[in-house]
Amino acid sequence: MSRRILVAGIGNVFLGDDGFGVEVVGRLSERELPEGVEVVDFGIRGMDLAYALHEEYDLVVFVDATPRGGKPGTVYIIEPEIEDDGAVSLDTHGMDPVKVIKLARALGPRPARTLVVGCEPQVIPAHGGGFQTHPPYDEMLVELSEPVRAAVEEAAKLVESLVAEVGTDERPGKAAGSSIEREVKS
Repeated sequence: MSRRILVAGIGNVFLGDDGFGVEVVGRLSERELPEGVEVVDFGIRGMDLAYALHEEYDLVVFVDATPRGGKPGTVYIIEPEIEDDGAVSLDTHGMDPVKVIKLARALGPRPARTLVVGCEPQVIPAHGGGFQTHPPYDEMLVELSEPVRAAVEEAAKLVESLVAEVGTDERPGKAAGSSIEREVKS
């Protein structure tokens, strides 16, 4: 049985920890992955990702910085539940995964099952410019913070394990004892 999986790196490498997804897919692209696995750096190209979601994938894994209030560097696996509220919009110069999924749904068939492998950032881009950090910082950053950089390899291994689960009796990310959202590291 042929399986198709999309691993989508999301983020802006010029905004510090927001570049986490791009860094992880860069690392994954250097590895030998099973046939049918596509690893793509979408960066901030939301429209490209919306169109890619129309391919027939068994699984789509977004890799992104995901601020959830945890310790910086914590890696999460999340199965998002996105309401269909009829609102469809997309910033063509940015990337909001929820908006991308809603747009993909509006353009045609529902996207495949989607998981998010995320990392708690230390440096979070602030709305309206600047950054929210501990301590505050308001200039462009082109590198990941130390705790997020340390989480890149762990996230890459987690994606590889999710890819390996596709085609087995287990549903990817739903291993025994797991929940829809699982904190992997703290």
